[in-house]
Amino acid sequence: MASAAGRAGRANEDFTGATPTAAVLVDGAGGFAGAGSVCRHGVAWYAHRLGGRLLGLLSLAPDRGLPALLAEAIAEVTDDHRDTCDVGDPISPSAAVAALRVSGGHVEYLVLGDAVLVLGRTDDAPLVVSDPREVLISRSYEAVLATVVEGGDEYHRILRDLRAHRNRPGGFWVAKDDPRAADEAISGRCPTSELGGAVLLSNGASRIVDRFGLADWPQVLATLGERGPAAVIGRVRQAEARHAVAADDATIAHCTDLGDS
Repeated sequence: MASAAGRAGRANEDFTGATPTAAVLVDGAGGFAGAGSVCRHGVAWYAHRLGGRLLGLLSLAPDRGLPALLAEAIAEVTDDHRDTCDVGDPISPSAAVAALRVSGGHVEYLVLGDAVLVLGRTDDAPLVVSDPREVLISRSYEAVLATVVEGGDEYHRILRDLRAHRNRPGGFWVAKDDPRAADEAISGRCPTSELGGAVLLSNGASRIVDRFGLADWPQVLATLGERGPAAVIGRVRQAEARHAVAADDATIAHCTDLGDS
């Protein structure tokens, strides 16, 4: 695993963790002016709390499906700060989630939001599991956001309008305060015998493919096997600097030897 904050001196709002049979990555979302008055804990707290709860549930409840366990984790973390924070406010913390679990000769997987999970298949192209709904909706706002001052009142108004699409039909779905969002996750299973490995990435790390086009997924898997996740994140940082793109938190969990779990 490797994780790097987007900016020095700022909390890393990603979480990743693993056990011998499961891995979880949570990519926290925030960045709104005034968010501190809505939730005193912050995005990093939410991402780490949610990731830890989900990872524990994946290990302790092997007979329950991943969407049900994510729903329980969302409910528990929401209850942890319901009495002190306005959990229903549109700018309260939320997160994208990727998770996998090895059980009974299969890998179960789940993606909610704009995290990415890639299964390296031994006899076929990698299976890329992603949820495009947030990206598709966000693109309709990009041109407008480019015309206003970043961080200004109008910028935040547009972001609020974008976030109003969260967790509603026709919009996009993330982990926040409503456990029912977990029912909208993309999930499935694959025999471990067909897999050489798997990788979970926050959208700050998946930029190596889907934003900068520096590699395809087979090349990313090869780099991970040869040089590890820090090398992939390093290439992303170089591309961000070269193209004057603001750096984002970047996190990767690379899972191997799945059949031995």
